[in-house]
Amino acid sequence: MTNQNVVVSDAITAAVAGPSIFPAAAQKPPAVPGTYISISQKKLVQNLDINSAARINSWVDSMRALSPTHIKSHSLSDHRNMQLPSAMDTFEQIMNDAKGKQIVMFLDYDGTLSPIVEDANQAFMSNAMRETVRKVARYFPTAIVSGRGLDQVYSFVRLAELYYAGSHGMDIKGPSKSSKHAKGGEAVLYQPASQYLPMMDEVYKALLEVTKDTPGSTVDNNKFCLSVHFRRVDEKKWVELATKVGSVMEAYPDLVLTQGRKVFEIRPPSKWNKGKALEFLLESLGYANCADVYPIYIGDDRTDEDAFKVLRERGQGSGILVSKIPKDTNASYSLQEPSEVMAFLRRLVDWKRLSLRKQFMLKARLQGMKMPMPV
Repeated sequence: MTNQNVVVSDAITAAVAGPSIFPAAAQKPPAVPGTYISISQKKLVQNLDINSAARINSWVDSMRALSPTHIKSHSLSDHRNMQLPSAMDTFEQIMNDAKGKQIVMFLDYDGTLSPIVEDANQAFMSNAMRETVRKVARYFPTAIVSGRGLDQVYSFVRLAELYYAGSHGMDIKGPSKSSKHAKGGEAVLYQPASQYLPMMDEVYKALLEVTKDTPGSTVDNNKFCLSVHFRRVDEKKWVELATKVGSVMEAYPDLVLTQGRKVFEIRPPSKWNKGKALEFLLESLGYANCADVYPIYIGDDRTDEDAFKVLRERGQGSGILVSKIPKDTNASYSLQEPSEVMAFLRRLVDWKRLSLRKQFMLKARLQGMKMPMPV
């Protein structure tokens, strides 16, 4: 089994768990290095052949490869993010690029605002991080873009003034309280795959049933994305769990199964992703075709690459990857962990406050009068 798109990825389509899983005719090479392939669930089940121990073992090998404890180090020349400048070290350069433009913030949740933990239901953000994000939203339009369900991610963040895009951007809602950044009076609400909700509920119930005897496994219903977590499952049980998930998905060939860090994710066959969500929110904010907007997207997961790619293609803004390990990425800068994300966001708030004060002082001098200092 080769290393390509296995060791360096946080989430890959299950069909690319390893080139050895499929016969040559079933494999499709990635269009661009670092991207992932999407193969229909029907082909996945046919090629996986869940009764074949050899192929199940190949799938499990990829599960191990994607687990942080199994990730190997690589030379600096092998991966782009090892050469990415730190967003903290190049902060002034980023702000110079954003000068005179409206900054719009997009933040992933798990691994970005909160640490990755064994129990996904315990991935709480700190009060300090919450207060920092609150301050960011005071000065910039701010959105949380997560693979979690919209209601669940909101229950973790608990900031009503933000935009939220749950289920990898397939469930979008605007601020539930007044925001000075919102355009118009209507709240943003968009669900591009709503017709699949009954099917997703069926699959959720089926997954609960087949995994109930696998200790440590949990199944989350994120509305438009189902997550089967195996972070706390004994590695000896991974073959059994993979077989159970495959047996359920055989009845739903249209759904898409992807694999991340100790998690399987099932989604509708929609082309909607975090990149599409970013574009939709920019349009909703009135910045669809604006040259004076500067989106900043911070995320740690392979699914965030869709957003990084959009920013590169637009030639606007900055993608910031949160990672300590080498990965192929479309991001332009890097931060190592959530604590560094918080430091970056705090510095951004300080930069904005200083900028406003300078503007105030200049205006006051020009008008020759005293005015209350902005805070």
